[in-house]
Amino acid sequence: MTERLNAYPELERELCFHPLGVDRPGVLTRGHIDSYNENGFLSPLSVFSDSEISSIRDYFDALLPRALAAGWSSYEMINWHKHCQGVYDIVTDGRVLDIVQDLLGESVILRHSHFFAKLPGDGKRVSWHQDASYWPLSRSRVVTVWLAVDDVDRDNAAMQVIPGSHLKAQLPFQDSKPDERNVLNQTVVAVEQYGDPAVVISLKAGQISLHSDWTLHASDINRSRRRRCGLAMRFLSSDVKAYRGWNAHSVICRGTDPSGHWANHPRPVGEYVPSNDQPGAKMDALVETR
Repeated sequence: MTERLNAYPELERELCFHPLGVDRPGVLTRGHIDSYNENGFLSPLSVFSDSEISSIRDYFDALLPRALAAGWSSYEMINWHKHCQGVYDIVTDGRVLDIVQDLLGESVILRHSHFFAKLPGDGKRVSWHQDASYWPLSRSRVVTVWLAVDDVDRDNAAMQVIPGSHLKAQLPFQDSKPDERNVLNQTVVAVEQYGDPAVVISLKAGQISLHSDWTLHASDINRSRRRRCGLAMRFLSSDVKAYRGWNAHSVICRGTDPSGHWANHPRPVGEYVPSNDQPGAKMDALVETR
């Protein structure tokens, strides 16, 4: 199968990793920041208390059946911070933003939020990939925060990462084969050549991990009887620009965007679940999961 090195050859993009971190971090240590820049990820960091994450889990448990009834799969709850007050409140939580700001600096913009609920027996995996391959952004200053809504470990298909792979920037990828049952549609093969051995990101509910948009990562099929739910939050700084309308779903969480490039959605009222057949709704989900 043909391998590619750029999903958007027609766009002007910097296909390399930019080290992150501020001079005087408030939450992270200098060791944390150095580890992130060296390895391409940082984990675990504790954010939400047991009672807080229990409330978040209850919230998701109520939201998921509404999503399924509206025609979405458990992988398609994308950018619902625009519709659901509860999602907005999680992605703009000050404790999360304080951590991200130690990496990105003054401006922190949420570009994208995405619930991943890998249900027992659904047979799907996320093949090895780099997020930056999917995203038509001008440069790589993106931090993903992955919040564990459920306990996550090897048994229920925790995310795995290849330390150091982010330093190699864009890696060759191919279209995923049908028998992979990949939630996405790109696959990087022979990943052992791109960094240290894979690390399993085990998290207790309420903890987060951070990873770069160039870090190779994947997750296997959930062969356990336990759900694996997480909320991915993608943050970037205002010096990053998006192509093809990928600036339309954002929230300016910290600082400003002098260029006015990024949308700034307000906190929604209520808990609106869009229908899958609503004009534009399915297209938004397809674009964000490419």
